Amino acid sequence: MPDRDSLVKDCYLEKRECIIRIPEDILETRLIKEYRAMADLAIVEIAGRDSVAAAVKAVEQWGFTGLIPTYVYTGTEFGPWKNIEQAVKRLEHRLPFTRIYPLIVLGSPRFWQAMNGRFADELMARYGFYMPCVGCHIYLHTVRIPLSILLGNIPVISGERELHDGALKLNQISEALTSYERLANEFGVRLLMPLRKVSEGERITDILGFQWDQGDEQLGCVLSGNYRRISGDIVISNDKVKIYLEEFAYPLAKKITETYVMDQMPDHLKIAADILVS
Repeated sequence: MPDRDSLVKDCYLEKRECIIRIPEDILETRLIKEYRAMADLAIVEIAGRDSVAAAVKAVEQWGFTGLIPTYVYTGTEFGPWKNIEQAVKRLEHRLPFTRIYPLIVLGSPRFWQAMNGRFADELMARYGFYMPCVGCHIYLHTVRIPLSILLGNIPVISGERELHDGALKLNQISEALTSYERLANEFGVRLLMPLRKVSEGERITDILGFQWDQGDEQLGCVLSGNYRRISGDIVISNDKVKIYLEEFAYPLAKKITETYVMDQMPDHLKIAADILVS
């Protein structure tokens, strides 16, 4: 019989529908009961160095004694699974007095498709751009909300930052981060972003306590940098991103989450289409 690590990796490779009704092999019923009874427990995203640094900062700031690492797969990532495993090991090494619980893998190809794939032409015609990064990030945060609720509305720690040594990422502008936070709040979940105002990469290194260059040893995305011109310029304004969020991405994420928390499987494409024609 495969061990748990192999089953978690298989879930990532196969990209199953895994947001509610998480398989017992990945999240045991007995663990759910134990997690619900714990104080000072939080969910932490696992991606690259910022997510690990955010976990460290959150433990310092809010005193969490236990962390549940979670990885959410998307429709466009690539790279070796060992990078995720290594990030968890780095978290354990950096926080030796904090209990790091088994990694949970989550995701929904159909949700990602409804947000970022199927209606690309419609979104381009309506908003003048197709930029899946913002939709992808709101998807990443949405996927963790049902898990938080299942475990007693425990906080979720994110490594989002508004600035990266002066570089701008449209999926992490202030308007986007506020939208992600507001969505979680609507369901009684605290989305914590302890690095939100940290702009210097050197400060991230200080928090980590070891060298880990930005972008290294983490999964990549085939659409990385898609909203930049050949020159590197960004011509999509913050206001346009805000409108996209308010009219499409946020309502879609909210409606899908409402369905999930009722323990029902959403018709993702229908929900997206209904929002676009409303």
